[in-house]
Amino acid sequence: MTSMSRARVARRIAAGAAYGGGGVGLVGAAAVGLLLAEVQLAKRHVGNGTADRVPSAEGEYGRAYEVPGEPPLRLAMLGDSTAAGQGVHRAGQTPGALLASGLSAVAERPVELRNVALPGAQSDDLDRQVSLVVAVGAPVPDVCVIMVGANDVTHRMPPTRSVRHLSGAVRRLRTAGAEVVVGTCPDLGTIEPVQQPLRWLARRASRQLAAAQTIGVVEQGGRAVSLGDLLGPEFAANPRELFGPDNYHPSAEGYATAAMAILPTVCAALGLWPADEERPDVSRREGFLPVARAAAEAADEAGTEVTAAMPTGPRGPWALLKRRRRRRLTEPEPASTPTAQPS
Repeated sequence: MTSMSRARVARRIAAGAAYGGGGVGLVGAAAVGLLLAEVQLAKRHVGNGTADRVPSAEGEYGRAYEVPGEPPLRLAMLGDSTAAGQGVHRAGQTPGALLASGLSAVAERPVELRNVALPGAQSDDLDRQVSLVVAVGAPVPDVCVIMVGANDVTHRMPPTRSVRHLSGAVRRLRTAGAEVVVGTCPDLGTIEPVQQPLRWLARRASRQLAAAQTIGVVEQGGRAVSLGDLLGPEFAANPRELFGPDNYHPSAEGYATAAMAILPTVCAALGLWPADEERPDVSRREGFLPVARAAAEAADEAGTEVTAAMPTGPRGPWALLKRRRRRRLTEPEPASTPTAQPS
């Protein structure tokens, strides 16, 4: 699928999500039977990781930066197993811990992490998760990171419904006063035991959903970061290194790669990124584009950020497409790990 055709379909999905339209199929109806047969075969070879304990990473990071009377920054993680950190064994290896540690180092302030993500969750669980994050009497997070979409594809949730739930979550969090960064649907065509034609169908479906998610997120005032290629060519080239023991969830190295792509956008959302990096760099093919085209391009290149720019343009809303440089993240040192707290 070309970038332009993906942009057209993404616009239709986003419009259907916004105005309550019917489902827009990600794959043709004729392929559904074949797809289901291939899924059953793949399930025999791919572990789902349900037996693995998800390490709790909640707590405060960067205590060395504490200043009396100054509250920590608050970071909340929402979404599915990738946001929770399923597939690794230490709290410091989860994306939440890596982002909290990295954000603390950039801001030179402590960061309090809360994680309400649920393994196996689809986008329709975001409403419940948002309610936990913005509960009455609870402090509103400074920034929320959402990673969701893979289970929507594997469970064949209509993409309009998927985007509608995600857009609603972003809207509620932004209305509450939190910045929002969404890591869009990863490329499911890279799961190692999955064979053709399921691999092609999964890649097409996940990238199309990622583009539609980007439009919905940007229209609600959030920022979207493409994870597709991070969990694509790099995973395909190094499956033993970047996939976890169940061959489905990322390994510690995989989560570090994803967190490394998201951290610059989290920092930029909070006004912590260098000003010279906020200007579009033509040499990196950055610039202002119609939001659907920016979304389609981002779906094809990992680590690409899309955020709202001009409210209107010749083709509707416009967005700024940024290809931020990635910075290496390492697992937090033991002294920076959170203290045990009740969840």
